[in-house]
Amino acid sequence: MPNGLKRVFIGLMTALIVYCLFGFLILPGVAQRVVNQQLAKYATVPARLERIEFNPFALNLRLHNLHMGEPDAEQLAFERLVVDLDWDSLWSRSLHFSDIELIGPNAEVLFDIDGKLNLTELFELPSNEDTPAGDKEPLALRIDRLQLAGGRVHFADQRTQEPIDVSLDSLDFELLNFATRSDDAADAVLVARGPDGSRINWKGQLNLSPITSTGQLEINGLALKTFWPYVRDMAPLALNEGQLSLKTAYQLDLSEGTSLQLSDASATLASLSIDSLKGQPLLRLRQAEIAQTSVDLQKRQVTLGQVRSQALESWLIREPDGQFNWQRLLASKPEPQPQPTDTEEQLAQDEPKPTQEGDTSDQPWRIVLRDAELRNYQLHLADKVPEPNVELELGPLDLDVRNFDSRGTAPMELKLTTEVGKQGSLLAEGQLTLTPMQGSFDVTLAGIDLRLAQPYLSPFVHLELRSGLLASQLAVELTGVEPLAFHIGGSAEITQLHTLDTIQDRDLLKWQSLRVSGLDYSYPNALQIEKIDLNQPYARFIINPDLTTNINDLLVDKPSASPNQEAPPSEAPASQDEPDVPFALRIGGIQIAEGSANFSDLSLRPPFITAIQDLGGSIGTLDNRQHNAASVDIKGKVDRYAPVSIEGSLTPFEPLQSLDITTRFKQVELTTLSPYSAKFAGYRIRKGRLNLDLHYRIQQGQLNAENEVVLEQLQLGERVDSEQAVDLPIRLAVALLKDSSGTIALKIPVQGDLNNPQFDVVPIIWQTLRNLVVRAAKAPFKFLGGLVGGDQTDLSQILFSPGSSELDGAARSNLGTLASALKERPVLRLEIEGMSAPAVDGPPLAEQWLEREYQQTWYKVLQRRGDTVPADPAMLEIGEDEKIAMLEGIYRSRLQQQPPSEWQSLDEEARALQLRQAILSSRESSTALLRRLSRARAASIKDYLVDNAGLSADRVYLLDTGITETVQGAEVPTVLHLEAE
Repeated sequence: MPNGLKRVFIGLMTALIVYCLFGFLILPGVAQRVVNQQLAKYATVPARLERIEFNPFALNLRLHNLHMGEPDAEQLAFERLVVDLDWDSLWSRSLHFSDIELIGPNAEVLFDIDGKLNLTELFELPSNEDTPAGDKEPLALRIDRLQLAGGRVHFADQRTQEPIDVSLDSLDFELLNFATRSDDAADAVLVARGPDGSRINWKGQLNLSPITSTGQLEINGLALKTFWPYVRDMAPLALNEGQLSLKTAYQLDLSEGTSLQLSDASATLASLSIDSLKGQPLLRLRQAEIAQTSVDLQKRQVTLGQVRSQALESWLIREPDGQFNWQRLLASKPEPQPQPTDTEEQLAQDEPKPTQEGDTSDQPWRIVLRDAELRNYQLHLADKVPEPNVELELGPLDLDVRNFDSRGTAPMELKLTTEVGKQGSLLAEGQLTLTPMQGSFDVTLAGIDLRLAQPYLSPFVHLELRSGLLASQLAVELTGVEPLAFHIGGSAEITQLHTLDTIQDRDLLKWQSLRVSGLDYSYPNALQIEKIDLNQPYARFIINPDLTTNINDLLVDKPSASPNQEAPPSEAPASQDEPDVPFALRIGGIQIAEGSANFSDLSLRPPFITAIQDLGGSIGTLDNRQHNAASVDIKGKVDRYAPVSIEGSLTPFEPLQSLDITTRFKQVELTTLSPYSAKFAGYRIRKGRLNLDLHYRIQQGQLNAENEVVLEQLQLGERVDSEQAVDLPIRLAVALLKDSSGTIALKIPVQGDLNNPQFDVVPIIWQTLRNLVVRAAKAPFKFLGGLVGGDQTDLSQILFSPGSSELDGAARSNLGTLASALKERPVLRLEIEGMSAPAVDGPPLAEQWLEREYQQTWYKVLQRRGDTVPADPAMLEIGEDEKIAMLEGIYRSRLQQQPPSEWQSLDEEARALQLRQAILSSRESSTALLRRLSRARAASIKDYLVDNAGLSADRVYLLDTGITETVQGAEVPTVLHLEAE
C-alpha cells in the first residue's frame, strides 16, 4: 500500500476512532453532566438524569431515568427517551426525527389551594424580557413517529372544597408524520385508562399550520364522582354514583377564531344518584342516552337527534319559606374567585380582540331537540307550606318531545302521560310554539283526588273534603301570554264529592256526580256550558240562634293586621287601554236527579228541622246576556211523604224582569212547622197537614200572586210567648174556619209594585188573614156532639201522686166511665196529654233517680269484684253505708265538678248530707225526667183504656207531653181531650 494511501487510511481510522470515542463515550458523559448541572441550577426540586447514550452512526440518543422531585414523591419522570435523528437534518434545514419514543413517563399535575400549578414551579428560568416581540416562523420540525408508552398521570386539585385526586394508570400515545411546515395532517392515536375502569380513546389528524384537527373521541365508563367537586362548589349536591360514556367525531379549526364542530355524537349517563348534603335524596336515574347529536361552537348550536331516558326519580319539595329545594340548591353561589392582578388586567386589556365578520359570540345558544322519549319517571312532590303538609306522587310518568327548537318559531310536539296519586291519571298531548307563545293540547284527567286541596282550604274555611274525584276531557288552546289568553273546551266531572262542616261535624254538601258537558271557556270573560247534570246532590242549611247561617260559620276568622304591620301590596290597576268587558255566562240547562237537603232553623224554640228527599227536575237556559226566561221544573218530597213541586220560568239574573213560578206542597205535616207557628202565631201545632199552592207572577216589577192554603185537621197546641207573634184570635179562627170535614181553605191574592220601596208582601198577607178571620166569625158554627160524663167527677183530667205514674182507684174508676162513653160515640177520639209538675214531681223524681244511681253504681262494683249479681240492678238492696261511700263519686260524675273545699272540714254524716242534697237539687228540675214521667202517665192511661176498659187503640192518641205548674192539692193532673175524627 503506498504511504500516501496508508496515511489517508490511518487518518480516517483515527478520525473514526475519535468520532466513536467522542460519540459513544465522551459526548454522553459530558451531556449528562451538563444536563444535571442545569437541572441543579434551575430546578426547584431535586432532579437527576441517570444516563445518556448516543449512537453517532445511527444518530440515536437515549436518555434513561429522569427523576424530578423528592424520592417517592416525584413530580416529573420517565424511564427512557429514545430519539432517532435522520441524517437529512444536516442539509434540509429542518429537524427530522424518524422516531421518538418516550417510555414510562410519569407526571404529577397538582393545583394547590391557592391555584398554583406545581409544574410551573419546577424551574426558575431567567426572564426573556430582551427577546424582541413579533411573529416568528415556527421551527422546521418533522417527526415520522412519536410514541408515548406506559405513561402515568396523577392529577390533584386542592382548590375545591373536596379535593380532586385522579390518576391515569396507562397512557399510550402515537403520532405519525408530524411536520410544523406542512399542509399534510399528522395521524395520532391516544389511549388512556383509569383505575376505575374508565377508558379514553382518541384517533385523529393534527395539523399545526394552521392549527386544525379532525378525528374521533371516545370516553367509556367515566365516573362522575372523580370531577364532581367542581360541581359541588357551584351547587351543594352530593353525588353517590354515576357514569358517563361519550363518543363523537369532531372538527377543530383555529385558523380564524375558534371553530369546533361535533358530529354524530352520542352519550350515555347511567346509575346517576344525587342527594343533598344533608342526605336527602334528590335525583335517581337509571340511564339516559343521547344519540345523533351535533354541536357547532361557532354557530352556537346544539342539535340533539335522539334522547332516551329511563327510570328517573326526583324529589321536589316546597319548603316552609316558600322556596323549592332545587331552587335553593341551584341558586347557591360559588365562592368568590381570586381577582386578577393589575398586570393580568392590563395584559387582558392590551390583548387584541377579534371582530370578525359573522361573529356570533353574543348570540344565545340554539338548542334543537328532534326526538326525546322519557320513560318510567317518578316525581315525589311535597309542599311543606300548608299544614298538614301535602304529598303527591306522579308516576310512572312518560314524556315525548318532538322538534323542540329554542328559537321557538316552529311548533314542538308534546305528549305526557302519568299517574297522579294512588288512582289518578293525566294524559296531555299537543303542540306548543314558544315565539310567540301559542299551543293547543288535549288534556284528559281521571280519578284526581280532590282531597289534595284540603290543606289549602283549611286556613280559610272550616270545611273538610272527605272525598271527591275529578275527571275531564278538555281541549286547551293557548293564544297568547301578554296578555294571557286561552280557550278551554270539553267536559268535566266531579264524582263522590263529600264535604263536612268541621264545626258541627256534619255533612254540608255532597253529590254522587256533577258533570259539565259542552264546556267552552274563553279567558278572561266568557263561559258557556251546554248542560250540567247533578246526580244525588245533598246540602245542609242551618240558621243559627243569632240568625247567622252555617255558611257564615265556615269562614275562618283572620286576625286583623297590627297598626305597624305593612299592608300587602295592592294589585296593579288595570291598564286604561283594556276595555272593561262584563263576564258572559251561559248555561244551557241544569238537570237534577235524586237530590236531598236538610234545613234547620235554630233561632226557633224548639228548633225547626226538616228534610227534602227525591229532589229532581230541570232548570232551563241561563244567560246573563239575554233576558229570556229559564224554565223551572223541580219535584221532591218533604220528610219522605209530602210531595213538593216548583214549576214555571224566571230570569235568574234579573228576577224582577220576568217570573212565573208555581210552588206546590202536598200533605205536609204541620207539626213540622210548629216552631214557626210558635214564633209568629204564638201557638205550637199539635197535628194537621198542609196543602200549599203558591203562584207568583212578576212582569216588569209588577207582582201578581195567588196563594192557596189548605189546612187539614189542624189542631193548635199550647200558647208560646213570642215577641213576634201576631195579635190575632188564632184558636177562634181555626174553630170558625174549619168546615164539616175539619178542613180550612184560604185564598190570599197579593198584588203590587216590587219597585216601590214601600211595598212589602208579608204585611199584606197577614192583613188578608185578619180579614178572613173576621168574615169567618160571622158564618154559622157547628159543634160535633158533646162529652157524656157520669157523675160530677171531672173526666178531663187524671190525677197522679207526686213522682208516680201509677193509677189509683179513683183514676181507674173515672177511666172506666170515660171508656164506656167513648164506646158509645165512635166519631170521637181521645187525646192524652201527659203532664208533670216540677214543684211537686221534681223531689220524688230526684229521689227515684238517685236510688237508681246507687243501684247502677253498686251493680258495677259487684261485677268488677266478681260477686254474684241479680238480673237487673233494680233488684239490689243497698245499705246506707254503701250509699254514703258512693255519694262523692256520683257527685263528681253527674255534676262534672269537685265538691266545695269547705265541705272537707265537715264530718262524714254532714258531708254526705251536703253531697246528697246537691245531687238531688241538680235533678229536681230535670226536663228529661219530667217529660219521661209525663210520657209514662199518658202511657198508663192509654194502657188501662185499651187493656182493661176495652177501648180501641186507634181511638186513643198520645199528644206531645208537657210540664205544668198546676196541681190539685198534692196531686198532678194529666189532661184528656176529646176531638172528632
